[in-house]
Amino acid sequence: MPLHPQSARLLRFLSSWSMAGEPEPSIEEMRRRTGAVFPVERRDLPSVRDLTVQGEDGPVPVREYRAEPRGEGALPVVVYLHGGGWLIGGIEAVDRACRELAAEAGCAVISVGYRLAPEHPFPAAVEDAWTVVAAVTGDPERFDAVPGALAIAGDSAGGNIAAAVAIMARDRGVPLAHQLLVYPATDMAMDTSSYAEFGTGYALDAAAMARSVTLYAGSADPSDPRLSPLRAPDLSGLAPATVITAEYDVLRDEGEAYARRLGEAGVPVELRRYDGMVHSFFLLPEMFDAAVEAMIFAVRRLRAAFEGAAAREDAA
Repeated sequence: MPLHPQSARLLRFLSSWSMAGEPEPSIEEMRRRTGAVFPVERRDLPSVRDLTVQGEDGPVPVREYRAEPRGEGALPVVVYLHGGGWLIGGIEAVDRACRELAAEAGCAVISVGYRLAPEHPFPAAVEDAWTVVAAVTGDPERFDAVPGALAIAGDSAGGNIAAAVAIMARDRGVPLAHQLLVYPATDMAMDTSSYAEFGTGYALDAAAMARSVTLYAGSADPSDPRLSPLRAPDLSGLAPATVITAEYDVLRDEGEAYARRLGEAGVPVELRRYDGMVHSFFLLPEMFDAAVEAMIFAVRRLRAAFEGAAAREDAA
């Protein structure tokens, strides 16, 4: 369908925000710009706390959001990975979305402040994400977590990390209830039709993605499934998945190709493309009606996954 008027409005805003002809911003400038949080309303929750999870390379900061007060019973858990091209972003950037997921899905959300490139290139972000997943599964009492009811989720670069962690979980015998992948990057090749069609002027430019991939992946093998989940030789046995894509997004085709491969491998998967939308719409409900719809869809899928995990636990 044509570009949605709400998408066009965002693109006009982004165009006015950047000065024509200005040099490519440094990583520090990009972080400073994206660190300015919009003054949006955020849902109050019974429990929000910042803590750390100890990893092999040091502590990993996380923020835990709970739909119910601590001590009033265990909850299913979503480990959430933020986007930002592996270079920028952080816990604060997805604070509102994590609050909504926790409240509406009736769960705890653990948002991961993984290490960023280029200071910490691949596989640092994946290792930090795995550290948190392993902590929740290894010590569920610390997080008041329901055993066996753990989902992984992420948007954009975070979706890439989430998909990689889901593969690692299968290979290491850690069961996941679900994987929620929001316009995920799944292949470092950047050679799809959506890259060619939407590479300039649609919120996420191909050149920006190329820069991010170069700084994050470095000299790593681009076929490593932790970098390019789409290139994993076998996707069977992975956690059931929800994949959300945006029509006018360079990452659209690889996200949808990953959903198809999951289905072909026998993984229960539901793919939903939001027509007329651009990258990042999911995190901007104040600008996009489709963001509200996508959040409702994601919550429904997570609730169903957790109900299925509870049924399996009762049967066991």
